[in-house]
Amino acid sequence: MAYKLMAVDIDGTLLNDNGELTENTKNAIRKWVEKGRIFTIASGRPIQGVEKLNKALNLDVPFITYNGAMVVMGKSKQVLYEQKLSPVDSIDIIRLGKKYNTTIMIWNDNKLFVTELNERAKNYKMISGVEPVVVNDLERAVENGTTKILWYDEVEKIQQYQEEIGEYLSNNVNFHTSRPYFLEFVDKNASKAIAMEKLGRYFGIKQSEMIAVGDGYNDLSMIEYAGLGVAMANSPDEVKQKADYITLSNEEDGVAHVIHKFLSE
Repeated sequence: MAYKLMAVDIDGTLLNDNGELTENTKNAIRKWVEKGRIFTIASGRPIQGVEKLNKALNLDVPFITYNGAMVVMGKSKQVLYEQKLSPVDSIDIIRLGKKYNTTIMIWNDNKLFVTELNERAKNYKMISGVEPVVVNDLERAVENGTTKILWYDEVEKIQQYQEEIGEYLSNNVNFHTSRPYFLEFVDKNASKAIAMEKLGRYFGIKQSEMIAVGDGYNDLSMIEYAGLGVAMANSPDEVKQKADYITLSNEEDGVAHVIHKFLSE
């Protein structure tokens, strides 16, 4: 099988534990692209959160951002696909978060909205690299829908919320953890798998010609969707069980290993 598109998660996959993109992996990606293949980075981050990688690669590759809610070209910033949560679903998620007294953050129009600059908002600012906009009323920030909503809380509480909230939300909402303390909400038509499908249509690439590489639960949709689903050696067992192939860990340049193994096939 000649694979033509490869989608790769960032944290725990593309980057090592120090958050670095190694020269070995960078060179492997360039080799993949030089062969006329499509390389895309698939992340829960906003476009600002992948800008450093964009510059490091210096390639105009598509980025799947917000866990699939927006697909945008790295250099031109052309938006290839976007799917927002509806205003009704957004407000339901915000009001439910208020009942749980959790920290709520809103991503809309590539801006980050919060109600206060508390410790969690400051931590998330460091992670995302985006300065939060403080607003009194989050509901007004989602009047036209929103790209993604994030709850930030203690790990045990996030686990509790996951078990409880399904019955309070519409079937149009997908929610999952990206990190153990982040619970993220997007529209049901926003996932890494759907973003890969859209890219396939855009570039004329079949599902069977795609590779997806990830390590987390929010990578499962694309790992199951791709013709070849790859889990990192550092993935949880549940992720490995859904994969067709298990590569080396992120500390061992597992992404580069996949490229070298399947580029010629």
